[in-house]
Amino acid sequence: MLFLVGSASLLLAGVVLAWLTGGAERVRELGRRLVDVRRVPARWWLVVFAFWPVFNVVMAGAALVLGVTDRPFHVTLDVLFDPGTLAFQLVLAFVFPAVEEIGLRGYWFDRLRERFSTTTAGLVNGGTWAVWHAPFVVFPGYYANTTFDPDLSWWIPMIVLDTLLFVWVYTSTNGSILAVLVFHGMMNLTGELLGISADMYPFVVTGYALAAGVLVVWWHRQQRPVKSPQATRL
Repeated sequence: MLFLVGSASLLLAGVVLAWLTGGAERVRELGRRLVDVRRVPARWWLVVFAFWPVFNVVMAGAALVLGVTDRPFHVTLDVLFDPGTLAFQLVLAFVFPAVEEIGLRGYWFDRLRERFSTTTAGLVNGGTWAVWHAPFVVFPGYYANTTFDPDLSWWIPMIVLDTLLFVWVYTSTNGSILAVLVFHGMMNLTGELLGISADMYPFVVTGYALAAGVLVVWWHRQQRPVKSPQATRL
């Protein structure tokens, strides 16, 4: 029971705090941003669905060239022909992240961005997510039916850097929870279908850091000089 409550805590916190700070209208707004496809510009659906397959293939190529591993993937397409396993993977990829995205991005990131720059809000948001996720490593069997075997030494920085990529999608799609949820789900599903090898994960963090670094520079250049207390700060 405690595990279930903890797993749903981000969703519960997001909905309850939305209601406390903005009443029923803010809760309804969360719901609209979760289902409204029209918020998302068409070109961003291409980014949402294609980013992770392309990113993982590029990182695999770099790993081969640099000698990080001789087998970056253990492709597991057999899952597509096993209805039970496929259903589990789809739930793991797209349903569980909904709990996280509604609370973390849909509510918490927006509140952070009212006070901080996009970069700072993203880092705080990512740190919150990392702390919430860390105990899952010690839950017996939690990742037993997946190819993922995280170690906190690389998983914690990966989560924080992931968040900056999620924020990029979220802020570029008019605060669409649906877009960032599908982006999150594609990250999970692509990793499972490609069967990313254990040797790859610490190396992949480098790719996340490079991508996140580009975003931070871009966000900085997009900002204008502070002219009022409401202006965005870095």
